Amino acid sequence: MIREQYENWLENATLDPDLRKELYAIKDDENAINDAFYTELSFGTGGLRGVIGAGTNRMNVYTVGKATQGLSEYVKSVSDKPSVAIAYDSRNKSETFARLSAEVLAANGVKVYIYKELMPTPMLSYAVRYFGCDSGIVITASHNPAKYNGYKAYGSDGCQMGPKTADYVLSIMNKIDVFKDIKRIDFEDGLKSGIIEYIGDDVIESYFDEVEKCRVNTGLDLSKIKIVYTPLNGTGNKPVRKIFERIGATDVTVVKEQELPDGNFPTAPYPNPEIKEAFACAFKTAREVNPDLIIATDPDADRAGIAVRYNGDYRLMSGNDVGALLLEYILKCRKTLGTLPERPFAVKTIVSTEICKKIAADYGCELKEVLTGFKFIGEQIGILESNGEQGRYVFGFEESYGYLAGPYVRDKDAVVASMLICEMAAYYKEQNLNLIDVLGALYKKYGYYLCTQKSFVCEGQSGMRLIADTMERIRADAPRSIAGKDVITYKDFKTSVSVNYVTGKTENVDLPKSNVLGFYLSDGSLLIIRPSGTEPKIKLYACAVGEDEKAADQMRDRIIEDGTKILAI
Repeated sequence: MIREQYENWLENATLDPDLRKELYAIKDDENAINDAFYTELSFGTGGLRGVIGAGTNRMNVYTVGKATQGLSEYVKSVSDKPSVAIAYDSRNKSETFARLSAEVLAANGVKVYIYKELMPTPMLSYAVRYFGCDSGIVITASHNPAKYNGYKAYGSDGCQMGPKTADYVLSIMNKIDVFKDIKRIDFEDGLKSGIIEYIGDDVIESYFDEVEKCRVNTGLDLSKIKIVYTPLNGTGNKPVRKIFERIGATDVTVVKEQELPDGNFPTAPYPNPEIKEAFACAFKTAREVNPDLIIATDPDADRAGIAVRYNGDYRLMSGNDVGALLLEYILKCRKTLGTLPERPFAVKTIVSTEICKKIAADYGCELKEVLTGFKFIGEQIGILESNGEQGRYVFGFEESYGYLAGPYVRDKDAVVASMLICEMAAYYKEQNLNLIDVLGALYKKYGYYLCTQKSFVCEGQSGMRLIADTMERIRADAPRSIAGKDVITYKDFKTSVSVNYVTGKTENVDLPKSNVLGFYLSDGSLLIIRPSGTEPKIKLYACAVGEDEKAADQMRDRIIEDGTKILAI
């Protein structure tokens, strides 16, 4: 069967010369053929994501075309005048896949709004809402290595597509022959007829207007904060620099090696601001210009990571640390300025730092916990909006460097995050403090909450099976103690069951079902285990709490050590 599929592609896959070369190159390599054709790329709430190349298990013009044909049928089923917005990042083949998607949609009678050049993911969410589209597509693999690309699908609310809609699209995709059933028109013909339309500068400017409305202290002189910025060869270069210009942050040095779009990411093989290696070029630039702050955005500019000058060196700050700092900064300053809503509302994911619960409580802010994935934060904003309470929303974040202040989009936004981080650093600099000092004060007040993540890569067919089997094995024999502490509460988010081992009480988990296991310990620490939704990984999330940094750090290490033993892979 696999060989038959390969032969079919060898005969019919003529749209992209690169695919032809690869298919011929692997004709005698049964392992390569099997890996390329043993399954189809999974389409779900995160759309598609995979290695670029030939085959049903790869990102290429045929798998993208198939997904878009399915999406076309969906939007036509919900609207008499269906429309879809499209954006793309700097990755290899991104523009090709974006234009192909536009051609397929237009051939199916769907109006297309597409950006003229690469744009961040949050600007796709904005375009969906601005034009009142039925769906949206952004071609990106976020922070994955260069060999990957992806296809994120969005709903009419500007959030990533929900499970019911994704299942509907998938049901259509399953009936599609990629060589016979995908409709297309020429892109230029679509522009001439008007069914394909470029998104204008007026829309882009209105997006920046909405970002700028999220400023907290508009009177700050931001020219006094010195910044090194790197877009990591992605889409952030123009938008982030534009917002800096708008707010008066003029002392900005851009890392030259990583300034321009380059899908090969030559100086950052893992273009992920979560990891230190991605900052190597920025650190080199920082040694030359001595900034207060380094900011890095990932290729589709929905995540922002930072490093802060401290004691003559630069210290990376985690997504949890920055999320807690931003939450406290926004609540404190808006309260002082009288701009905090009467019943403020913030959101964090279940794997993000627990210190935020104490911060929110101090300001009378309702803090909602949701599953991992920013679409769940976006959904909460939508619920507020449907209840006429959109103004209550002040901030949402996830530990993987995703932040959003303001309801103008429904996905994480590194543009607004970069703006607010810059403003926050300038605010504290006026008080002769930097962000490390401020974080230390938060820890002294609320306790030392130290969090970390550890990933285990499990690639290919055997890796997928290993991840599934590991989760079921742990589920069948859940540990009752971790790192020398009793497990007080065990939550299985797949079965929606929460068990309190002290009281013996069983409750429902009031969240959508997800293949996640949570272990909540007697000292307030926790361990969460979940497979990645976008990469071939299984992840451990440890959050330890202690009276001082040393105690919390030791506890965090012990949780990860025991978590690794529990996984046993």
